[in-house]
Amino acid sequence: MPPALILNFDDSVKPLADAETVALGDWQELIRFGCGKRVLQDLGRHLVSELDTRPPVVFLGSGDYHHVSYLLIERLRKLNTPIQIVVFDNHPDNMLYPFGIHCGSWVWHVSRLPFVTRVHVAGITSTDVEAARLWENHLAPLYSGKVVYWCVQRKLRAMHRLGIRNGHTFPSMTALLDELSDALAATSEPVYLSIDKDVLARDVVQTNWDQGVMRLEELTAVIRRMQGRLLASDVTGEVSSYRYRRWFKRFLSGLDRQPEIPERVLDGWQKSHQEVNRRLLALLIP
Repeated sequence: MPPALILNFDDSVKPLADAETVALGDWQELIRFGCGKRVLQDLGRHLVSELDTRPPVVFLGSGDYHHVSYLLIERLRKLNTPIQIVVFDNHPDNMLYPFGIHCGSWVWHVSRLPFVTRVHVAGITSTDVEAARLWENHLAPLYSGKVVYWCVQRKLRAMHRLGIRNGHTFPSMTALLDELSDALAATSEPVYLSIDKDVLARDVVQTNWDQGVMRLEELTAVIRRMQGRLLASDVTGEVSSYRYRRWFKRFLSGLDRQPEIPERVLDGWQKSHQEVNRRLLALLIP
């Protein structure tokens, strides 16, 4: 079994030692940003031989593919054991999306899996959890505690007025990670870890999305605290450029106002991600 798998949709993940690469360029238009659940299931069937080996670490490329995490988690059903999910992300990824599953809605789909006891989304500095934007979130899993938001310097008054207690905000990332680690230590289920590098500050790496404030040293430290609990993990948040052929995806991605990435800087940004990936891989391999 390879220690790592690169799902190469967009050529954004630079080579990593001992990582096996699966060419998926033909799937980029179908999967990127969002797709129907049936299309995602088709991808799962296409990857069945690779995923059956359950590589402990999978690199997905751009954050536009974060919904592929659903496939990687759903396959753990066969373990027949309850698990927790920890997602490090600058966004809740629990948003309403009526057209299937996409990179900003996949957490809701994961929360509906019966063997998943809780999904912790940690490192949020996005305003997606505040005020009027709260209504863009799936609220039911927040009420039930199936999904918990861990935020830095966000105003959660709207959540609290609605009686939602499964959202926490902290003055610093250090305080958040200490509290999250204590909460995980009080439980016994194994953990699946999903990392979107947009949780990291911009002077660590550059991504396609607005970014958080986490330092790489903070991320690696909290991963060390979870070692021995990790079933598997995935990493996303690379940068890549793509122009959709379908007008609908061009329209939806335009609503998110993702910036154009100058070609002259893209290679340098991807090399920065490569170094971060090497450090993460060294920690995530059991």
